[in-house]
Amino acid sequence: MRRRPARSVGSDAVVVTVEIANRSGTEVDEEAAAELAHRVLAAEGIEDGDLGLVFVEPDEMRSLKRDHLGQDEPTDVLAFPIDGREPLPAGVPRQLGDAVLCPQVVGEAWRPPLVHALLHLLGYEHGTEMEDREAELAS
Repeated sequence: MRRRPARSVGSDAVVVTVEIANRSGTEVDEEAAAELAHRVLAAEGIEDGDLGLVFVEPDEMRSLKRDHLGQDEPTDVLAFPIDGREPLPAGVPRQLGDAVLCPQVVGEAWRPPLVHALLHLLGYEHGTEMEDREAELAS
């Protein structure tokens, strides 16, 4: 697992740390994925926290979807939110959750599914508001 903190300026800057795990058996542009995650989170006003980006192979993705959603089929992306935008007590680090992507399913078009998962981590539900925000952020 690799940790990629956001670049910060000054000692009082807050940071979003992205931890990346690639279990997919496929080469993934981890740097670009982390940069997109930082950009989306910043656009959504998230200034601090920990985020997991996990890349898995199709069988693992199918198992995750079956175990958590009751659907026995592969999918492109899943989101496992933890704190989202919820207020936290002072000093408690924000755990955004994990976005899990399957490179073999998303292929080169991984950016929109990643944005989709990140918005779910922040509390967005499927619908027009989420679709509009996805279109804005995935470009």
